Amino acid sequence: MPNYIIREQYDQMADTKVHDDPLLDWLYRGRGVTEADELDYGLAGIESPYTLKGIEQAAALLADSIEKGERLLIISDYDCDGATGCAIGVEGLQGLGASNVEFLVPNRFDYGYGLSPEIVAEAAKLKPDVIITVDNGIASVAGAQAVKDLAHPTKLLITDHHLAPEQMPEADVIVNPNQPGCEFPSKALAGCGVMFYVLLATRKELKARGWFETHTNPNMADLLDLLALGTVADVVPLDHNNRILVRQGLDRINQGYVRPGIRALLEIGNRTIGNIVASDFGFVAGPRLNAAGRLEDMTIGINCLLEKDPGVAMQYATRLDEINRERKVIEQDMKDSAVENIELAKDRYGLCVYRQEWHQGVIGIVASRIKDSMFRPVICFAPDSNGIIKGSARSVKGFHMRDALANIDAKAPGILLKYGGHAMAAGMSIKYDDYERFCDLFDEQVKLVLTAKDIEGNIETDGVLPKDRFDIYTAQLLKDAGPWGQHFPEPVFMGEFTVIEHRVLADKHLKMLLHPIGGSQPVEAICFNCVDGSYEFEWPVINAVFKLDVNEWRGRQSLQLLIDHFTVEGIEQAA
Repeated sequence: MPNYIIREQYDQMADTKVHDDPLLDWLYRGRGVTEADELDYGLAGIESPYTLKGIEQAAALLADSIEKGERLLIISDYDCDGATGCAIGVEGLQGLGASNVEFLVPNRFDYGYGLSPEIVAEAAKLKPDVIITVDNGIASVAGAQAVKDLAHPTKLLITDHHLAPEQMPEADVIVNPNQPGCEFPSKALAGCGVMFYVLLATRKELKARGWFETHTNPNMADLLDLLALGTVADVVPLDHNNRILVRQGLDRINQGYVRPGIRALLEIGNRTIGNIVASDFGFVAGPRLNAAGRLEDMTIGINCLLEKDPGVAMQYATRLDEINRERKVIEQDMKDSAVENIELAKDRYGLCVYRQEWHQGVIGIVASRIKDSMFRPVICFAPDSNGIIKGSARSVKGFHMRDALANIDAKAPGILLKYGGHAMAAGMSIKYDDYERFCDLFDEQVKLVLTAKDIEGNIETDGVLPKDRFDIYTAQLLKDAGPWGQHFPEPVFMGEFTVIEHRVLADKHLKMLLHPIGGSQPVEAICFNCVDGSYEFEWPVINAVFKLDVNEWRGRQSLQLLIDHFTVEGIEQAA
């Protein structure tokens, strides 16, 4: 059973407050905010593009190509970050005056990830003058060489944000905040963010050349809805720079400045423009886009984002919703089939799970679900071809997944056929015959870093909510105080409650009326996906971890608690 711990506070004794509201001041300090300036989300506060290594060369390359009318081809990743980054690239370059911009997104089942030699061969049929990668390419040594070997001379601009390998690809220009020698302060910039910054620099370069004396100078803020969606959906840390970009995108969306594709994705998930928050990207729009890359082809997702006609955009969104429903069914079956493997390996600190029948497009989600329930790093594997299996890894706080894979590669050269990723997520390929050995090596790496206490699991909270803050004003205040997300989590509190009433909804959700012990007024609460239809209740008091929420029903707003986790005398339930 996990431990409830109170989030560490920073500079709590400082004389200067970061916010006038005592609760928000406490919450912000618990997220590392020590200066009020860190809560200024004006667009003027974003980091300058010109500390990005290679940005000026990239801008010059693209400006030259635009002036010459060259053929530009974007090759993106097949996740939401790649899709939004691709749409930013296509729309942004066209807005700058590029006359010929196309995109190509690899189907994971035919071409694999990133700038592979196979996707370069497909790209060659289009005879591009410039290939621009988005959210991939930093590890594509063979793919970059394939571009150099093309019969039609082709320049290569790599834009990426993944951690760089020891051997870098040979490209005309690389822009990546995580490449060696790059001094850009925000290492958490998403792939779509890197593309956005390249466009900012390209516009400035074109302006210096007098291009906009005869061409329209586009407003790059029109791309912020895409940028906000991709940044949140990729679960990159929301440092100050990313919070500015996300907040600016959210503000534009809620003011109605939103492209038809994003509007359709939100509306099909029952979200209302004007009331959108960052979590709606992570739980509504993002999964529907990602489903296309997991099960079919992300081309449909990019087309949805680029579509100008609202009716056609809704058709794309409807198809993406259907694919996402298929993904949920596959995911549930895979989670059910993982139970036996988990039981056999639950004594391991680093958990690997493989099933022959698993779908490689969904293993990342399943790894994330198992990680959340087992409180340890997890890698899920599915078959690829010719005796090769693919793995998708998810990590926990304190364990750097990409570094761990690099250590395994150094200790057992050749066992990892290829790998890449971040601290919290990574992908890899190994031979099936090496699976058992890899499992042992991975477990050894985790045991070098994590302790037995670490894998018991900790649920971090912001402590006990003051009894006078159980109100709709505070709920709305917290909602507006974001954006909340990775490394800047939405406020979550713990407390003890008397259960006054309860009922099960749709055989899986628990609806309750709770009375905060020591408080005055009862409050509605719901815990999603935490029970089944046969669940019985024999307890009057629970300890709960919860968020405040504004519930809207038939035009009426009321306070509601969203229960993330609760316990009662040896019983544990989690949403």
